[in-house]
Amino acid sequence: MAEVSVSSAVGVDGNSYTTSVSNDQLTSNDFLKLMIQELKLQDPTKPMDSSQMLSTQMQMSTLNTNQEMIKAMQEMQTAYSQTALSNATGIIGKNIEDGNIGEDGVTKAYTVRSIENVDGEIQVKAQQILYLEDKVILQDPADSSKNEVVNYNINGEILDENGAKTGNKIVLTAPGTPLVSDGKLTLLDENNEIIAEHNYALAGVSTAVYSDELTSLPFSSITKIF
Repeated sequence: MAEVSVSSAVGVDGNSYTTSVSNDQLTSNDFLKLMIQELKLQDPTKPMDSSQMLSTQMQMSTLNTNQEMIKAMQEMQTAYSQTALSNATGIIGKNIEDGNIGEDGVTKAYTVRSIENVDGEIQVKAQQILYLEDKVILQDPADSSKNEVVNYNINGEILDENGAKTGNKIVLTAPGTPLVSDGKLTLLDENNEIIAEHNYALAGVSTAVYSDELTSLPFSSITKIF
């Protein structure tokens, strides 16, 4: 209970009156203590209005109840947010869709990198998947274990281990999708002439090519996880 200090003084009529009340945080119990003190000091010929006193006490009780309810709801909100954040972390590293369509007419897809709680709302930080790139290998006719993965850019230009253009180019039907003709990849040399004989082939796997920027999405906007 808070410390309540009641000060009184004697008036010119000889009666005692309350002059001040100091408290840290007045509660309903403190109010009862104050009310009893007032009853002790009241003028017997001018008693206090009991209905007004009861109304004031009820208001104090209602205020305390509302404050406790608000505190409980805030604690519940905090617990809910923490639980939601913990559950949402399970999709880190997974691919998602939010139902939006890209300029190419295909539903946008992302890979989740992190989860954040922003002002009570769960936000997903993700990289947009621009396209899937079919991997290409340079086969070793004598030993398949020595096959090398070939890197190429969005234009199909083959790159060496340092990222420099080699001059040869893989013909693409779409970003990351090499053209296959008669079971073989279609390659061009530096003069854009078809290379008939080569040992380049599809590796049979594909990898995602991502945007360099992170996109922030509301967790509630996710329509698909895969």
